[in-house]
Amino acid sequence: MTTTSGTRESRGEWLESWDPENESRWDSQLAWKTLWITTFCLTLAFVAWFLPSAIIPKLNALGYSFTKNELYWMAAMPGLSAGLFRLAWMVLPPILGTRKLVALTTGLLVFSTLGWGVRVQSPTAPYWELMALAFLAGIGGGAFSGFMPSTSYFFPRSKQGTALGLQAGLGNFGVSLVQLLTPWLIGLSALAIFGGSQKMAVPGKASREVWFQNAAFVWIPLMLIGAVLAWTMLKSVPIKANIRQQFDIFANQDTWWMTLLYIMTFGTFSGLAAQFGLLMSNLYGAGNSEIVQGAGASAQMLVEGYAVPDPVKYVFLGPLIGAGARVLFSPLTDRMGGAIWTLVSGIGLVGAILWTIPALTPDVSSAAALQGGFSQFLWGMLAIFLFAGIGNASTFKQMPMIFERRQAGGVIGWTGAIAAFGPFFFGLGVTTLGPVAFYGIGVAWAVMCVALTWWRYARPGAPKRS
Repeated sequence: MTTTSGTRESRGEWLESWDPENESRWDSQLAWKTLWITTFCLTLAFVAWFLPSAIIPKLNALGYSFTKNELYWMAAMPGLSAGLFRLAWMVLPPILGTRKLVALTTGLLVFSTLGWGVRVQSPTAPYWELMALAFLAGIGGGAFSGFMPSTSYFFPRSKQGTALGLQAGLGNFGVSLVQLLTPWLIGLSALAIFGGSQKMAVPGKASREVWFQNAAFVWIPLMLIGAVLAWTMLKSVPIKANIRQQFDIFANQDTWWMTLLYIMTFGTFSGLAAQFGLLMSNLYGAGNSEIVQGAGASAQMLVEGYAVPDPVKYVFLGPLIGAGARVLFSPLTDRMGGAIWTLVSGIGLVGAILWTIPALTPDVSSAAALQGGFSQFLWGMLAIFLFAGIGNASTFKQMPMIFERRQAGGVIGWTGAIAAFGPFFFGLGVTTLGPVAFYGIGVAWAVMCVALTWWRYARPGAPKRS
């Protein structure tokens, strides 16, 4: 079979004579179809990965009785498992091919999603079981290190910044999508085909009837549709590389430098997205006992004078801004190069984190002080998400420019795997060091990355100007 562009398809799934850099051997229609189907599945993967972050802050309101640290660790677990899964998924594209990889991974998303839908209906699950479900949710994060490299095989270098930025950015929208829709879905009794209602009790507010299983169950039909689309409509590009051959990326120093930069960008995005709701609740919401009890002032004055924020009303904004920045800035990286925007990202992160640090210690002396602190915290966090999103776009432009095609795919998978540990290390840092000290480390890391970007990639005459 021969396509209109002269690209022959053989053996059903596998393409032959495929060369995106040669227009006569590249089928742009197939490439974009692959991008859109894989992006749809990647968005659902991020939904599955961050579904726990939308549910965990409300577990105690549904009748569970976990401590702050237990909830932080539970929210961190999908980040730990996603990093581990990405280390496996990064070597799968040449072995399985795009069709099998995307279809099978999307089908696996159903298991953790179904588990959360069942276990929110009654507060009887032991801690270890919810931790296991949080671990399985990391499969959604692992998908990134398989989907992105396999998609990169379909596009020429001149279009990879835009293509990968669109796929990663729209995929990242899955984070804000699940966090934005959860408060609406849980209030719709008409969707509750399976299971009954629950009572959700939040301190300072009247309890209300909810159907929290909707937050999980509504995604399962879409996941099954995505798996079927991938299996029936995708093709695979033959890339000859066994696992041992793929490990040659570690002999290239730029693999390690780009890993540091992607930790700064996507590690920040994923870490904050997973913990944003809990951090907000524990600093400025019902999770902060000083606010609820009044901290020496009248509890009634604080609760009435300052409405304790409900994290679900704000938590989707950060991932939405970060994902949007990744999509919007990707075409700019194709035109201007990635390194200059990585530099902008790093400098912006330094400023945004420094602005946010004072707000990590709430002033509970008055409602006005508390309100001002919360505003500074919220705007600072949104600025961090913005600059992290810009860096997510720019680093994915740099990697295809720095490495040859096969290695670029491997480096994209590897850097994505390490940065996926963001939610785990964010939870670990906040619980062990405290927010202020951990954010201080973030400033130091960003400063280091700014210097690295300028020296290695952005300055005139840089060794790998990209």
